[in-house]
Amino acid sequence: MSKPVTDPLAQLTEIRAIMERSSRFISLSGLSGVGAGVVALLGVGAGHLYLQQRYPYAGYLQLVQSTPAERQQALPALLLLAFGIIGAALAVATFFTVRRARRAGQPLWSALGRRLAISLMVPLVAGGLFCLALFWQGAVGLVVPGLLLFYGLALLNASKYTLDEIRWLGLTEMVLGLVAVLFPGFGLAFFALGFGLGHIGYGLLMYNRYER
Repeated sequence: MSKPVTDPLAQLTEIRAIMERSSRFISLSGLSGVGAGVVALLGVGAGHLYLQQRYPYAGYLQLVQSTPAERQQALPALLLLAFGIIGAALAVATFFTVRRARRAGQPLWSALGRRLAISLMVPLVAGGLFCLALFWQGAVGLVVPGLLLFYGLALLNASKYTLDEIRWLGLTEMVLGLVAVLFPGFGLAFFALGFGLGHIGYGLLMYNRYER
């Protein structure tokens, strides 16, 4: 009885897939990006309404040109809104990623998951503190560009542990951050474009490519 003929190319493809699964967190759900993008758009809407009530004639532009006293008065509400957006986005992202990880049989909080989280969080925390200092020092128009740049760097740093689309999303956020520096009065628009539509677009791409 003859032995079954094995296809070397098929074996190499299988070995490569096994190595990729063991070295990359592939359970990141595209729906996490879509959900985070929707949360960001809702947050932009809430921020716009708050600024319109506080500065009826100029809104965000008045915040950019505000005095130190005005910035101090607006800071608690803006921080509350920021933490609300971050918390809601994390909750949505965690829900969909946990669901996909269970279906794929990949543990969520493995050594690989911890490396991914650390690679993401270090630039994010540093960027958040830096942007808070920018706001406190009066460079309000640079806050959103700074957020986009540091978030892009965080995604780029974490992309070596997960899907390639995260790298491209990170580069997109960085480009938007650099462009936003030239238009300081349009911070809310760039926030919606980067954190909202950017997440939704790449999330749908990842979902159609890996989950459908």
